Amino acid sequence: MSEIKPGEIIGDFTLYDSNRNEIRLSDLKGKKVLLAFHPLAWTSGCAKHMKLLEDNYERFNSMNAVAFGISIDSVPSKKAWAKELGIENTVFLADFWPHGEVARMYGMFNEEIGISKRASILVDEEQRVRFVRTYEIHKLPDIEEIFAAMED
Repeated sequence: MSEIKPGEIIGDFTLYDSNRNEIRLSDLKGKKVLLAFHPLAWTSGCAKHMKLLEDNYERFNSMNAVAFGISIDSVPSKKAWAKELGIENTVFLADFWPHGEVARMYGMFNEEIGISKRASILVDEEQRVRFVRTYEIHKLPDIEEIFAAMED
């Protein structure tokens, strides 16, 4: 599937968070949403990526935004990893089964190795894509670039 583009209305999804709560994207209409795809839990680069979101939780909140950390890992794995990292506010979503379905839907799945790309998709209050960026697997997103896209 081709990568989702700015200006498109994002397709809806339902995933489980690390506490087994069902999260439906369409329920978040009226908020900005950052979908922060990361390749795998329990890796140092992904830990830094998720801590970056957690460290900016209040800033996201002040901008009427929510950030989700999404990977192909299972719910129990995401729960244990959040606890290990001390993540208390940032919500982790499990795109586990069907394997990588949401990442595939947005063109963010790496078919060669079976994991999601490292990517940021910013959706506005009307669920229109405002910003899309993929990164080299070991490169962290520029959080200031994401916040700037929220202000545009």
